Amino acid sequence: MSAPNIEQLHDLAQALKQQARTLGFADCAITLPDASREAEKLQAWLDKGYHGSMDYLAQNVDKRLDPTLLVPGTQRIIMLRMDYLPAETPITGTLRNPDKAYVARYTLGRDYHKLIRKRLKQLGQWLNEQIDDATVQFRPFTDSAPVLERPLARNAGLGWVGKHTLLLNRQAGSWFLLGELFIDLPLPIDPPETESHCGRCSACIDICPTQAFPEPGVLDARRCISYLTIEYRGSIPLELRPLMGNRIFGCDDCQLICPWNRFAKRSDEPDFQPRHRLDQADLLELFLWEEATFLKRTEGSAIRRTGYEGWQRNLAVALGNSRGGNAVITALRARRDGSSALVQEHIDWALDRLQSAEGPRPLPILAHPGARRLPE
Repeated sequence: MSAPNIEQLHDLAQALKQQARTLGFADCAITLPDASREAEKLQAWLDKGYHGSMDYLAQNVDKRLDPTLLVPGTQRIIMLRMDYLPAETPITGTLRNPDKAYVARYTLGRDYHKLIRKRLKQLGQWLNEQIDDATVQFRPFTDSAPVLERPLARNAGLGWVGKHTLLLNRQAGSWFLLGELFIDLPLPIDPPETESHCGRCSACIDICPTQAFPEPGVLDARRCISYLTIEYRGSIPLELRPLMGNRIFGCDDCQLICPWNRFAKRSDEPDFQPRHRLDQADLLELFLWEEATFLKRTEGSAIRRTGYEGWQRNLAVALGNSRGGNAVITALRARRDGSSALVQEHIDWALDRLQSAEGPRPLPILAHPGARRLPE
């Protein structure tokens, strides 16, 4: 088709959504390139310093609010979501064992950026093939540019932003990743989600180990375990270390407790399946990885983002919260001298904690009444 009319654009949008599902996306919707209604909330969040050391979040604010400044000529944004919770992978069992390592479920397999960006590109190429005598300009993104993904997904009707700041969908909970395709074609838009369906529930806020939500819908990243274990490069505040438990890369507690995740769909995507037993690995086993082993086993994984130093720092904290034992204390001592000053500091904290008269005092994990609804 050339210069498609309104009816042809409608048919194309429907075919596009079907093609998205063929490519492995769970849902697809279309919205305008406009996030301007987020301006006041975003600026207030930045002014309070809740973004921590993630200075990039305070940059390109104009492009976040007006996506046409990021990609000139954009007329629509196609928002997509992909379920990532691996099939047959236990969720809460690892958290309940202080000697096991908990890795956020979205990072167990291949780096989702690579997987989703590839599928988005394929969807854009498919769209181009449907247009005769014309070329659709498209650009794919997934958590890789100044794009306010969750508000745009809400605007497209894919869900609402919950009190834990994640997107929630009534049919699928929140165990999914988002991606977007900027296009210069005026496809018909989908109705936005205009209501929150969280009601009076505050389970996600109550269960947060470090109390990182100063108010519903607002996250103080400086207290968030995901930020501390992934984005933050410095010394983890002393008062937060005991609260981190065995979480070494990311945290899923606010999702685990959410009643809407009773409807979450498991993914059979091979790239999301756990690698190197990361869904059930021992803390000590991972701590003993040399840097070469870390680099080899995290190749193509989002875990690379924390770097080997961050990996060792996180594991030292988790070992300090473990049941300890001679093998753990021996490993911490042996690793200390060859480590950076940052890692040494966290090793010393762990040793002091494990060798104190009281020893570590594990916090009750997932003790909220809603925990009875969690999948095992």
